[in-house]
Amino acid sequence: MLPAPAEAAAPRITVARGRTRLVLPLGRGIAWRLTALGDPPRLVLDLPGQAWSGPARLRGAGLIAEARRQGSGASLQLVLLLAGPVAAPRVTARAGQLTIELAAGPVAGFARMADGRLLAAAPPPPAALPLVVLDAGHGGRDPGTIGARGTLEKRITLAAALELKRRLEAGGRCRVALTRGRDVFIPLGDRIDLARRRQAALFLSLHADSAPGARGASVYTLSETASDAMSAALARRENLADRAGGLRLPSVPPEVGRILLSLIRQETRVGSDRLARLAVASLQGEVPLLPNTHRRAGFVVLKAPDVPAALVEMGFLSNPQDEAALNRPAHRARIATALAEAVHGFLGAQAGAVARMG
Repeated sequence: MLPAPAEAAAPRITVARGRTRLVLPLGRGIAWRLTALGDPPRLVLDLPGQAWSGPARLRGAGLIAEARRQGSGASLQLVLLLAGPVAAPRVTARAGQLTIELAAGPVAGFARMADGRLLAAAPPPPAALPLVVLDAGHGGRDPGTIGARGTLEKRITLAAALELKRRLEAGGRCRVALTRGRDVFIPLGDRIDLARRRQAALFLSLHADSAPGARGASVYTLSETASDAMSAALARRENLADRAGGLRLPSVPPEVGRILLSLIRQETRVGSDRLARLAVASLQGEVPLLPNTHRRAGFVVLKAPDVPAALVEMGFLSNPQDEAALNRPAHRARIATALAEAVHGFLGAQAGAVARMG
């Protein structure tokens, strides 16, 4: 449960001895986070749960060109538009106020900071953060798809999952668990059970499959009726992963299957679709996309009845251009950045819903 919104006055911006200082009265229990972004250069201060009594825009001074309020409630942010690059901020929080002190810094130094990394944050109780489970497809004796140049899908998915984990943890908004953190085979059912057992807020499975003539990233959510023939074929291929790893899940009697399917709540389906829409929107413009990017099929790893889930095909190793791109760390970093943005958007909307119910 988020703390009750704390009413606070607007921040004060002052300049002295070449340094710019912002002082913000801060409510109790506010889990603030400070990150840096470029184009334009700015600092973003997340203030979930803090109410605001000041104006939406504040005239800047010194290194702060302008301060803008964005969102409200669980999604409240204070965006500091900068007059130029700054060094790493000095941040202190005490006695009901947060102080951010800025000094000019080199362009290259700010560029290194401005990849969305966490600069400073309040230390929230770890258990209070939502859990995101990342599933690196295949592994061990199951290599997944093998590209024309010999690229193994299991290596691409693990590298991408580790990069996404790093970015999510740097954001400080969630805990992250991997279904596998090394080259090992994990049965499909165990991947689902991990998410359910640990009450995950969402489950995201990463893949780079094979499909004749297909190129570009796509996002899948659960449906027992596939949205198209290619999605059905992909689901059949992925669902055989246990056999490739030398294990079989026990068969389920029809009546048990009907009960399990009936447990897939509408709320979970809505959440999965929301996650998929956010992922598609974030990937748009960053990497090539498959037409009709959000698709549906009966992937086993998406069948947890109580955990919103999506499967991301980052591209197709059967396509030479996709294979070459997925082997480049910079390309995987773009995918990870986009998916981290989608996850943060999903968690922000979820926290806002909880706050409204509370």
